[in-house]
Amino acid sequence: MGSAELLFGTSGWSYNEWVGPFYDEKKGMFTQYTKFFRTAEVNSTFYAYPTPSMVRGWYRSAPPNFVFALKLPQLITHKKRLDPKEGVEEDLSRFLELVRPLAEKTGPILIQLRPNFTFERDFKSLRSFLELLPRNYEFAVEFRHPSWLRSETYMALEAAGVAYTVVDEPLLPPEVHVTADFSYIRWHGRGRRPWYNYEYRKEELEAWVSRVEETARQSKRVYGYFNNHFHGNAVKNSIEMMELLGIATPEQLSVKKRFSQQERATPREAGVETLERFAEEEEEEGGLSVGDLLLRFMGSNRLARAEQIEDSELSMVKDSEDRIEARVGEYFVEIDLKERALRHNCADWSKGLDLKRICKHVGKLFLTLPEERASAILRDLWEEKEKWRFEV
Repeated sequence: MGSAELLFGTSGWSYNEWVGPFYDEKKGMFTQYTKFFRTAEVNSTFYAYPTPSMVRGWYRSAPPNFVFALKLPQLITHKKRLDPKEGVEEDLSRFLELVRPLAEKTGPILIQLRPNFTFERDFKSLRSFLELLPRNYEFAVEFRHPSWLRSETYMALEAAGVAYTVVDEPLLPPEVHVTADFSYIRWHGRGRRPWYNYEYRKEELEAWVSRVEETARQSKRVYGYFNNHFHGNAVKNSIEMMELLGIATPEQLSVKKRFSQQERATPREAGVETLERFAEEEEEEGGLSVGDLLLRFMGSNRLARAEQIEDSELSMVKDSEDRIEARVGEYFVEIDLKERALRHNCADWSKGLDLKRICKHVGKLFLTLPEERASAILRDLWEEKEKWRFEV
């Protein structure tokens, strides 16, 4: 693997489920984390700008050789879609100024894009945004739509010195593309909803060894983060990956042994936070967009098609407290809030009734509704899914 520095960790560190298999207690989770890992990905900066005291606290709490990977705020990536005309240059400057106190502990900054951010529509915005990035920081872009897998993308990233984020997830293939002097890898998991409620098997991690080695041969540093945080799987799989690469420390291997002992003991305890509670916490941290909420019910390709439907094709028929009716092209959509029923009549909708899958026409209606109302309905759909009926 040459002389590349390999830095592996997890996406986030503050998870109550990790108390027991990894942490000894809830208090001082980050301090406990840094005893075993040299890097972590900060998720909270995606939902909101960090406060100065928060950044100073991270710096003081981390040991000298620790590195923070930071997610760029969703205001820039999701709401303004990297568009320079929306003032993202000022937003970027504000973010970099806020995290400046991290100094030498500042690692890569992840630009995670929306699943409906496509090459055909958004390449110009991406290229303009790349030109705004200062060269004294490490930036990586995570694409979530297959239209970006082309030479024009890699050339644009390479010209800007920005890394292509290599991913393991259901949306994109795990292709290795090195476009900067460092590399960035994210393991999201392969679950259904959400992806990251998943534990990688040994053979799945073994298949990644050659990819990591290929990446390391072309890089000075390789950052790798496991995002499958449920049940502490991210900790366990990260250590297993390092063990396969021959870089796991005795302390890390002792944590792996602790996980094995925990698995052989009792099943999941009552009181451990549920998947639904994690979803609630994610929203409490700053809120998910309507598009992000829709991804719980439809794939990224359907969401992209929903956004491509012209506003002129949708007409509201009724919008009351208990009922919403609309026409989308030649089709109807009804949301019966009192009866908790969704009714629609396109062929794709009919095929997905048993799965309770949303098609592009229903998605378009949610994208058109006021954000607060659409989000409230989609949250209820998610939390009370068994009570909702999907009908023709």
